[in-house]
Amino acid sequence: MEVIRGLHNLKPDHRGSIVTIGNFDGVHRGHQAILQRIKQKSLEMEVPSMLICFEPQPKEYFDPANAPARLTRFREKLLLLEEQGLDRVLCFRFNEVTRNVSAQEFVETLVSRLQIKFMLVGDDFKFGQDQAGDFELLQAAGNAHGFEVTNQYTFSHEDERISSTRIRDCLARGDFELAEELLGHPYTIMGKVVYGRQLGRQLDAPTANIQLHRYRAPLDGVYAVEMSGLEKIFQGVANVGVRPTVDSNAVPILEVHLFDFDADIYGSNVKVRFRHKIRDEIKFDNLEQLKQAIHSDFAESRNYFASLQGQ
Repeated sequence: MEVIRGLHNLKPDHRGSIVTIGNFDGVHRGHQAILQRIKQKSLEMEVPSMLICFEPQPKEYFDPANAPARLTRFREKLLLLEEQGLDRVLCFRFNEVTRNVSAQEFVETLVSRLQIKFMLVGDDFKFGQDQAGDFELLQAAGNAHGFEVTNQYTFSHEDERISSTRIRDCLARGDFELAEELLGHPYTIMGKVVYGRQLGRQLDAPTANIQLHRYRAPLDGVYAVEMSGLEKIFQGVANVGVRPTVDSNAVPILEVHLFDFDADIYGSNVKVRFRHKIRDEIKFDNLEQLKQAIHSDFAESRNYFASLQGQ
């Protein structure tokens, strides 16, 4: 899959493009349905498929403190998109210039630079300055310039719309089974193991620290987890949050303690799968209380994984 950062890096392709547009955060089953439709059209017309997206996401640009937590970082999203067979991702940097592009200018870019042949968008799609563009404008442009525009209606599960918002709600309450059904894949966080403050060793709970590289995480608390990316899958306990007992830093971090593990994995790229929520993150009065809670978390996590073996 080719990743194109900015229109200036787009190379001319006489075949044109089969296009969809959106954040595709989480690449959930609704997104997958869209990607499968453009992949099918791509094969039929022998034209490359393309997703157009923006970084940062528009809501993050306008109001970063209150923007929804991302389900996937950009790198994670790219890996999921590649698994769906997408040919290209065209990523625009969202800034003052981008936000002031008119709907008509955007359509002209689709026609002249992408040579669009087919476009699939959501039925509530808006675009351009002040969101002045809509599905009807795209259809009119398609009629004028000879490309087809169609919409993807809501994709539902148990009579309720599948959306990134709904998945975030599942994660917040620890319903990983439903989150996985909506996503079409397990919920995971990927990242590189970095050096921390080594406080875990003082608490008899050494951890692998993974920077989340985001202002907010879609979940917080203590969880039974599995970590892959090493020589095998290891079970353990993860804390996602800001460590209120020991740190005044408001930037969330993922810390993972692995059971029956003692190796140097700094610099390793790992994937953490969340299986069961143990408790919310709590500020304890002292480190001894924190230590007791941590070892209680270990016991609950081990019991959870033991219960799975009996199923």
